[in-house]
Amino acid sequence: MGNREELMAGAKRCLYEKGYGRTTARDIASASGVSLAAIGYHFGSKEALLNAALIEAVGEWGGGLAKVVAVADQVSGDAEERFVAVWEGVKEAFAEHRGLWAAQFEAIAQTGHAPELEKALADSQKEGRLGLAALFQGLPEVPDTEEELARGMFYQALLAGMAAQWLAAPEQAPTGRDFLRGLRLVGDAVLKPAAR
Repeated sequence: MGNREELMAGAKRCLYEKGYGRTTARDIASASGVSLAAIGYHFGSKEALLNAALIEAVGEWGGGLAKVVAVADQVSGDAEERFVAVWEGVKEAFAEHRGLWAAQFEAIAQTGHAPELEKALADSQKEGRLGLAALFQGLPEVPDTEEELARGMFYQALLAGMAAQWLAAPEQAPTGRDFLRGLRLVGDAVLKPAAR
């Protein structure tokens, strides 16, 4: 591995262990075994490196999410049971990647003061939404359409909401069955024809 790759790996470790805001350039250099000067040479700044590391780590988490969906596909051919199994698997995946989710929320809270971070997160939104739409539907990919983006936005909102609840109180985070019940209740209330 070269210095650039070592820095990226060290930055991801720091995100998991220290978070976004508490990670210093010295922390990254120490975790990667690379000089402080290499951060500027390869990435321009600590922030640019952390932003790239965060986006890459989230992408890697998405790869793990694909495995969760594949396992759910084996549970049942029934769409509702698959939905429940996916969200149960997502909940388990949070435990393994708690540091990453905490770093993401921490980073999001700083976007108003960090234009580079705001741009990095905004630039990844569309790809992330289409990826989530494909994953949760059990498809290798989906077309770049308004319909698929809307599905992706919905899954992204559920995912971020579940992550926030899990980070705050893991034992109180919704289960897959809770999500299914909520989806039914909201669907009934919103999609039911208005009484005349």
